Amino acid sequence: MGAYVLRRLMLMVPTLIGIVVINFFVIQGAPGGPVEQVLAQIQGTAVDATARVSGGGGGLESGRAGGTQSATTGGDSSVYRGARGLPPELIERVKKQYGFDRPIHERFVAMMRDYLVFDLGESFFRNARVVDLVISKLPVSISLGLWTTLLVYLVSIPLGIAKAVRDGSRFDVATSSLVVIGNAIPGFLFALLLVVLFAGGSFWKIFPLRGLVSDDWASLSWAGKALDYAWHMALPLLAMTIGGFATLTLLTKNSFIEEIGKQYVQTARAKGLAERRVLYGHVFRNAMLIVIAGFPAAFISVLFTGSLLIEVMFSLDGLGLLGFEAAINRDYPIVFGTLWVFGLMGLLIGLAGDLMYVAIDPRIDFEGRGA
Repeated sequence: MGAYVLRRLMLMVPTLIGIVVINFFVIQGAPGGPVEQVLAQIQGTAVDATARVSGGGGGLESGRAGGTQSATTGGDSSVYRGARGLPPELIERVKKQYGFDRPIHERFVAMMRDYLVFDLGESFFRNARVVDLVISKLPVSISLGLWTTLLVYLVSIPLGIAKAVRDGSRFDVATSSLVVIGNAIPGFLFALLLVVLFAGGSFWKIFPLRGLVSDDWASLSWAGKALDYAWHMALPLLAMTIGGFATLTLLTKNSFIEEIGKQYVQTARAKGLAERRVLYGHVFRNAMLIVIAGFPAAFISVLFTGSLLIEVMFSLDGLGLLGFEAAINRDYPIVFGTLWVFGLMGLLIGLAGDLMYVAIDPRIDFEGRGA
């Protein structure tokens, strides 16, 4: 198994590089850029902005603070909208500030060289290192992803087992209707409904709408901190759980039904074993293999796809919101830095999923199959 893990770890480097290569050159082709935006701002306040830029790099940062950032690939100043009428030396100074005075391939090679040693650079406009921003936002996203995945499993596994045992009954039909509704309606619509009903939207203001904890959280007791944290997380977690339990419930049900129909189950029943012993002593381990081993993949799926809109709607300052704002503002160091972190996390958790398969069922041998 050690050789398999080593191969997977070695393959992560070219995989990550491939992910970044594709996204780097696709994004470089997008219109607009930090150079273009700053030049447009300078045109709007020509005298003051020009004076700030001519004062040095720090002045340029002040002149562009709060503006919308993006990036472009052009090397000739004539390709920048808003550059008309500005001194060429001013345009070159702005380009140099963002590193656009170098060819695109040189910028890419320099970025990848830094990324291989986990130097993610510095944000264009947040005046902070990207790695520090990612570390500061990571607890929020991990909290959402981990708690949501746990709640989804706590709901879906018992419900799926009950549906399998009562297949075709009124209970099965009734709960299937709930599953269909949960699968059909996106989680962010449930979040919107919860905001309207319980967060002061139009009815009651029971739960907070902003932040992971209250402003006075540090002064609370341990019990008070836990309750305050749960109070803030209640609506986001409920919205993400409702939107995510349907698929796992059906997977659990179908897995149990498949196992119940196998010969070893019939043999166990013929020996006179109690139905509960047959179900939880024999069927459960085999049926739960794919469900439990899929926990890492479910977590990363929630973390990547489920948390962004929830973070935006509930003002939770996590990686999803950070990446979204960076993409809107074209803050490339943050965009590529979060992409690198998400890609690495996805690959590592995928490997953890394979190891969990082996832990649950030692008969699985990835290395023996030449995987």
